[in-house]
Amino acid sequence: MTDLAAVKAALKTQAVETPSWAYGNSGTRFKVFAQAGVPRDPWEKLQDAAKVHEFTGVAPTVALHIPWDKVEDYAALAKYAEERGLRLGAINSNTFQDDAYKLGSICHPDAAVRRKAVDHLLECVDIMDATGSADLKLWFADGTNYPGQDDIRARQDRLAEGLAEVYERLGEGQRMLLEYKFFEPAFYTTDVPDWGTAYAHCLKLGPKAQVVVDTGHHAPGTNIEFIVATLLREGKLGGFDFNSRFYADDDLMVGAADPFQLFRIMYEVVRGGGFSAGAGVAFMLDQCHNIEAKIPAIIRSVMNVQEATAKALLVDRTALAEAQAAGDVLGANAVLMDAYNTDVRPLLREVREEMGLDPDPLAAYARSGWAERIVAERVGGQQAGWGA
Repeated sequence: MTDLAAVKAALKTQAVETPSWAYGNSGTRFKVFAQAGVPRDPWEKLQDAAKVHEFTGVAPTVALHIPWDKVEDYAALAKYAEERGLRLGAINSNTFQDDAYKLGSICHPDAAVRRKAVDHLLECVDIMDATGSADLKLWFADGTNYPGQDDIRARQDRLAEGLAEVYERLGEGQRMLLEYKFFEPAFYTTDVPDWGTAYAHCLKLGPKAQVVVDTGHHAPGTNIEFIVATLLREGKLGGFDFNSRFYADDDLMVGAADPFQLFRIMYEVVRGGGFSAGAGVAFMLDQCHNIEAKIPAIIRSVMNVQEATAKALLVDRTALAEAQAAGDVLGANAVLMDAYNTDVRPLLREVREEMGLDPDPLAAYARSGWAERIVAERVGGQQAGWGA
């Protein structure tokens, strides 16, 4: 039998990082649907993030994206976050929206463009120093569209050279998290297309470099939990970008498309020690709230992660190990399914009440009046959005 007290204790230590960009207007290549009350600057994004943490109790950090969240005084921004019960989390770089990066950034054939990209990454480390952030998160849109367009091996050499320079700049307690994406926007080759490529570069760089698993950045049918288990086994799982997808990188709410997959991933995290104190695995959201209200969608996403985690913690690992050792295929599967089919919502309501929170975060937010307040107050100015 599972120790429910231990499960509750573990759930109370959970921390889900929310992304600053998810509070702004976002959409698809075709249209961004603006919503009333959306933040106009990083300060207002933190105000909304504070509400998510207030009602969930497990969202204490906010990831920034540079230059979307550029400010003159990052120490002041960090202090503003602290005053609202938050900390600034991963600093996300942007090497994909400048015209100079049409043929790539850190892998570009032109040394001057590569210098521009690396200088931006070094700037992000400076921001980490100012904010107290521990993680530099890197995703590169670099790749090619046509066979023969560029030298595939040379691009890997350029990537390794640029990453090494940035890695050497990292300070004590700081790390580099390298994300991969198997396609888009490059249509022929992508320079960091899979976990193996990211792992190879991180392994060469050293212990401060780890891999980020974005749950939407995989081909259909990919066994993501196998990747998670392997990276945990090698000590190279740095974190997640949680979202859902139906076809490609749709960035829908985590757990929306395949909640069973999210449970399987979280079970491997728990089984591999990734949920224990000091494991260093960052659980981040990376989502695009296009037609749904921003703050409720983020609250719901945090709750989805909590539910998957609770089910993963409820797996009777002793019974599972015994069934596996006995070659009891159906019995082993049944142990997992028993945990997955458990309605953990009452358990999570108890956890929230014990933490001094409302048992229903969404209802509590709706009653708070915050949605109405920001619509009334945030009038004028330029709304934050994808790319701004």
